[in-house]
Amino acid sequence: MYPIWDVPYLSSALVIGLIASFHVLPSHLAVGALWVTVYIEKLAYLRNRPDYLDFVKRFTLLLLIFSFIFGSLSGIGIWYSATVSSPRGISGLIHNYVWGWATEWVFFIIEIATIYAYYYTLGKVDPKTHIRIGYLYALAAWISMIIITGILAFMLTPGKWLETGDFFDGFFNPTYFPQLLARTFLMFGVAGIYGLTIASTLKKPTKLDLTKIISRVAFGGMILGGLFVIWYLSKLPQSAKELYTGLPYLSKLGKIALVCYLILVFYFLLTGFVIPRLNNLILTSLLMLLTFVGILCAEGIREGIRRPFIINYFMYGHQVIAKDLPAKNIKAEIEVIQKEGLLPRLGYLPDSLRKITSENRLEVGRIIALHNCANCHAFTEKGLRPLPALFGKLSPQSPEDIDAFLAALGSFPYMPPFAGNDEERKVAAEYLFTLIKK
Repeated sequence: MYPIWDVPYLSSALVIGLIASFHVLPSHLAVGALWVTVYIEKLAYLRNRPDYLDFVKRFTLLLLIFSFIFGSLSGIGIWYSATVSSPRGISGLIHNYVWGWATEWVFFIIEIATIYAYYYTLGKVDPKTHIRIGYLYALAAWISMIIITGILAFMLTPGKWLETGDFFDGFFNPTYFPQLLARTFLMFGVAGIYGLTIASTLKKPTKLDLTKIISRVAFGGMILGGLFVIWYLSKLPQSAKELYTGLPYLSKLGKIALVCYLILVFYFLLTGFVIPRLNNLILTSLLMLLTFVGILCAEGIREGIRRPFIINYFMYGHQVIAKDLPAKNIKAEIEVIQKEGLLPRLGYLPDSLRKITSENRLEVGRIIALHNCANCHAFTEKGLRPLPALFGKLSPQSPEDIDAFLAALGSFPYMPPFAGNDEERKVAAEYLFTLIKK
């Protein structure tokens, strides 16, 4: 076990969630934008509309800056925050999918090369060659999504991998294809918002023409994406469905995400088929914010219904292995840790904290509590699921009351069983009781 990253107020899980939710915007724009842009470029040549090429230039520059600077930085942010927040979780993914990520990076390099070539050769090479460069980028970006989606879907529905440990059994898991198709079409909605933003800065005849084209593509993508989301939801494991209906905050997030989706669909309908002049910079800026809120809610649901696991049914949220995986010679750890203790596995501890004494009980209790709770809970009075407030609702009269609660954790469907022996659980309870008293 590695040291725990304790993030005041937010919790490490929310840090990952915020970065990852933002990352969806530039990453899905990167995948969807060039399909729309190349289509508009072809129309520019077919209709003899050189004014369309001004949009192509501006939209590609936006893609370069937003997706390949801010998107790349947020991608690094996901890697960093996931590594320090859940080192054993990210290690499990890397050990299974290192060649998948390596393949994805090859296509990402192709994306980088072709997006620069596409931008800087516009008007400098013949149209046919330029369009081919655009399609090469678009295809490489979509293949990148094809690979990453397999790893993301695996975390919620590992499928036959739990028995075989096979790369492709985990990759082509029960929710892989519905999630891939949902992301593939919803990306046109993300591209549509940014496309309309650029179109709103153009002169009126061009602005209205391109508004209709972009909105219709985005509308079709959102409708098809929504249908594939329904298919995706039907493929979720029963435990995930029960968590969604059983935890009120997840249901609220679902309602917010649905409202955001419907507003975007309605806006694309209006600007694409009824009132194209409705497109303006203020509205599209507000809709960008709305898109981020919808994505944040959807990502929150996807993470929430995976509880109490990082990798469903295999690794708990506190990074303890939950299930034997004979194919990879991996043994479940939770029962062993509950018998032998967690402290012997914390190699980073100084000698003074390796055994519980009367002098170090609270400090050891804090460390044990952090390992069990800090990934999802804040240890401050305010923040994301703050432990003082949560335990305060239980009105414990003594550390023994909290100890009894911790001992029963395995009976809750959304929280992992306590990782530690009886003595470690008692000192963790003593420390948590001091938070309530404060």
